[in-house]
Amino acid sequence: MKWSIEGAPAFAHIQMELEPGESIVTESGAMASMSAELDMKAEMNGNLFSALAKKFLGGESFFISTFANNSGSAKKLTITQGTPGDIRAVELKDSSICLQPGAYIACTSGIKLRTRFAGIGSLIAREGLFRLEAEGTGTLWFGAYGGLIEKEVKGSYIVDTAHLVSYDRNLKLKTQLSGDLISSLTSGEGFVTRIEGNGKIILQTRSMHGLTGWINRYI
Repeated sequence: MKWSIEGAPAFAHIQMELEPGESIVTESGAMASMSAELDMKAEMNGNLFSALAKKFLGGESFFISTFANNSGSAKKLTITQGTPGDIRAVELKDSSICLQPGAYIACTSGIKLRTRFAGIGSLIAREGLFRLEAEGTGTLWFGAYGGLIEKEVKGSYIVDTAHLVSYDRNLKLKTQLSGDLISSLTSGEGFVTRIEGNGKIILQTRSMHGLTGWINRYI
């Protein structure tokens, strides 16, 4: 399988070339264009219970799409996300990574998605009450509104709410005020997410909450 991320960071999309016998699993509605010879199959995102959990708790769609190349030559597929922004790929080797709701775009067949309870603090931090966890072996593509920045956490790190896109499973998240009560309220920062441990995180430079808040001022 050949693939590349193009149009980054503002309008990133994935250009793929599937060899005969290869397939890719995507979020529902992620396909922008494809060769007419590719076969597409829509199915529930797991069993009925897990599909409902991923939709209402993990921010993903009830259905997923599988694109398979059953022809005799390589075929092209273009995959995108619903918002303007950047896309990243990560290689998992019998490992896992946590994603914010709605970040998942596509993966190879060796990766499975599940939802896990993230805690009340995560809900307060606008990261969702449940987190989406991808585990297995293969390639995972995810994205978010705005640009994406990679950081290596060693000890502790502070992230503004709704800016954390992905993080290693071993990292611990805690919600706290950005300062004392008065400065937290007057600075406009409010709550922040404190990340503790050693591992990698991906941050987005913009957030949908920030965008909607900016738009609402003019409506």
